[in-house]
Amino acid sequence: MWIALAFISAALLGFYDASKKSSLRDNAVIPILFLNTLFCACLMAPFIIMSACGGIDPASDFFVAPISAAQHRLILLKSLIVLSSWLLGYIAIKHLPLTIVGSVNATRPVLTIVGALLVFGEDLNAWQWAGVILGALSFYLMSRSGSKEGIRFSHNLWIYLLVGAAVLGAVSGLYDKHLMAPPERGGAGLNRMAVQGWYNIYQCAMMGLMLMLIWWPKRKKSTPFRWKHSILLISLFLTAADFVYFYALTDPDAMISVVSMVRRGSVLVSFSIGALIFKEKNLKSKTVDLLFVVLSMICLWIGSN
Repeated sequence: MWIALAFISAALLGFYDASKKSSLRDNAVIPILFLNTLFCACLMAPFIIMSACGGIDPASDFFVAPISAAQHRLILLKSLIVLSSWLLGYIAIKHLPLTIVGSVNATRPVLTIVGALLVFGEDLNAWQWAGVILGALSFYLMSRSGSKEGIRFSHNLWIYLLVGAAVLGAVSGLYDKHLMAPPERGGAGLNRMAVQGWYNIYQCAMMGLMLMLIWWPKRKKSTPFRWKHSILLISLFLTAADFVYFYALTDPDAMISVVSMVRRGSVLVSFSIGALIFKEKNLKSKTVDLLFVVLSMICLWIGSN
């Protein structure tokens, strides 16, 4: 069941990336990210309130369990990690083609595999090493494709930010496994709805401060903000993708390395949208790059099973 949920989450993430690209074109980054966190918080707040008031049965999948101050601090740390990754990723996706962004993000399982090796002691077998090597090769090929569009990976700020977002995303994935794993397996054993609900609340508060202190005073000198309907879709697709993702991780047999790899299958959706809707260039070369990314994911999947 958890593997099927990971595939559903991947599809939703593909539409999430496309909604971000549409929203950020010629638009201000910080207000859009704030609205994203605000809408996500508004979607989750009713579950928190109804659970506290007894309106949701504790046995329900939508019940938000009460948590301690120490557990709140754990979720606050997750919020900081995710928000940092989002901020870097939003800035990068605004300035880079979606076909490149999706492919670079799809190499995150390589980072997660290495992290799982270091943190959880998951050994790498021959298939997984093959996946890591193919992932590194795909990144090199993407740099060659990007150079045809004037994007030099070694000298491009947006690529650096995108890679930074990918690294933080991998860290977040490993941390999620720790938060959701039962105490007998060394985890925090947190309720998945509590994690999803409260981390969205905390992110909204942090982005609100950033909006008022950083963007608002300089709004007339920077890129103006324009409302687009796709901004709302960002939150809807993300909330749905996260709900399915956290549900998958509650399965004791779920492997974070496999779940993270499958979720990066979102590149197939975002790449297709970049090609068909955004009419991005150099697709033949990028398709070859994507093929190596997919092969890397397949090797990681075989090795992890």
